[in-house]
Amino acid sequence: MGFERCHPAVNLIYFAAVIAGTLIFKNPVFLGISYVCAFVYSVKRGGRRALVFDLVLIPLIAVFAYYYSSFEHFGMTVIGYNRVGNSITLESIVYGAVLGFMAAAVLMWFSCVHSVFTADKVVYLFGRVSPLMALFLSIMLRMVPRIKKEAGRINTAQKGIGLGAGQGGIIRRMRNCIRIFSMMISWTIEAFASASDSMRSRGSMLRGRRAFSIYRFDNRDRAYVVVMFFFMSVTVAARMLSQTGMKFSPQLIFPPVTAASFLFYICWAAMCLMPLALELWTERSFIKARRQMASQDAPVRL
Repeated sequence: MGFERCHPAVNLIYFAAVIAGTLIFKNPVFLGISYVCAFVYSVKRGGRRALVFDLVLIPLIAVFAYYYSSFEHFGMTVIGYNRVGNSITLESIVYGAVLGFMAAAVLMWFSCVHSVFTADKVVYLFGRVSPLMALFLSIMLRMVPRIKKEAGRINTAQKGIGLGAGQGGIIRRMRNCIRIFSMMISWTIEAFASASDSMRSRGSMLRGRRAFSIYRFDNRDRAYVVVMFFFMSVTVAARMLSQTGMKFSPQLIFPPVTAASFLFYICWAAMCLMPLALELWTERSFIKARRQMASQDAPVRL
């Protein structure tokens, strides 16, 4: 059972807690743990495409840190000057890097959310609260891959008449891209209208309508929630003890590192690694079971 097999409420609580902690914690240790765990888990879920996306974010973090330090002036440690003569301080660079890593970690966590959450989970979670919101979100999630596929089809058809996105000079390519984009807008509006009419004709907006679901909150989900809330409680205690923050102005002041700090770091890392650990444990159990079945089915030599 991978993390995507857990109850949708468990998925929602976990990702909400991890993303909220990534946005709130300014301590570089907590932020670095969240960044590394998000990097590893997104690569595990998305493969090579996720790896390329995560690696592209690294130079963007450096560019953002330099841009932030060039226009935000605070701190006491001057390390240089920009083109207009304004000072660049160590504190502003560090704070810009922290913001960059925070944004990158949140983007990677959201890529994991996109791979774990499906349209049926969205309908299950929000269908009873707001059927209109559930309908809108389910249509949006389903339309994202359809839009990408339809854009490829339109581009292929346009290539047949010499109007593809990569054909001709720069001005002609721009015109071709604008033409394809206009076609995509028209197709998207028509697809949304037809999908909305189809769902409405099936009674999706009727009062008291219930949606079929295959999700059951079993003992495995309960155990997962208990462990998760334990780690969350320890992390909240770290927040209350001022272990998750850091001062950047007028100088860098790191919170004091004590024996309890290492406990907080370990619990936060364990919480961020829970989905990855569950999936690795599931894969190992599956491989072990296949080996046992193969050994039992092996022919016996006399």
